[in-house]
Amino acid sequence: MRPNILLFGDSITQESFRSGCWGASLADAYSRKADVVLRGYGGYNTRWALFLLHHLFPLGLTKPPVATTIFFGANDAALAGGTSERQHVPVEEYKENLRKIVRHLKECSPTMLIVLITPPPIDEEGRMEYARETYGEKAMILPERTNETTGVYAKGCVELARELGVRSINLWSKMQETDGWQKKYLRDGLHLTAEGNAVVFEEVVKVFKEAWLDASEMPYDFPHHSEIDGKNPEKAFQQKCL
Repeated sequence: MRPNILLFGDSITQESFRSGCWGASLADAYSRKADVVLRGYGGYNTRWALFLLHHLFPLGLTKPPVATTIFFGANDAALAGGTSERQHVPVEEYKENLRKIVRHLKECSPTMLIVLITPPPIDEEGRMEYARETYGEKAMILPERTNETTGVYAKGCVELARELGVRSINLWSKMQETDGWQKKYLRDGLHLTAEGNAVVFEEVVKVFKEAWLDASEMPYDFPHHSEIDGKNPEKAFQQKCL
């Protein structure tokens, strides 16, 4: 049976199976070698994600994922007192929630490859532009997220990964290495453009390769067509099917 790779996160994960997005690209890269399973929940923070753990990752699962990406923080970092305050989670609680998620996954499978992904940076001007275009006169006047605050959450995510001995991707820092990242990588100040999705895909694949989950080194689930003898097809399938 093919192994599963599970993507767990908020809207940036939920959208990742759209054409050209990072989850779809990952599924293509691991085609016939692993099944990429999408579990993204738009608008969720880590506090709400905890309620899903035992449903998505029940203990005693006979086939736990071989790898899981945990991609939360964009909503946790919404400002207290802002228009998205309902989603706000204090940074220390954010870290503790991530800790609980990682510990649960390790209990499900001690060998699972766990990758924490920080929230992307915030283009505050782009976020305000999006609000004005979407809501007109009812648009927010003050920002509901800031890049500086989101950076605090990104730092906490990376620190926690180091503490727990799991891998991490600092998307907040990585994207800001590129000039003009605001419009290049973010379509509304928060969610990813095609180029932004490409960055996530490249970083996830890099981490997987550095671990032990390199698609190029994984076997196909069934024989490649070139291995099948048209006159004697049974021979190619003997080991896996007969």
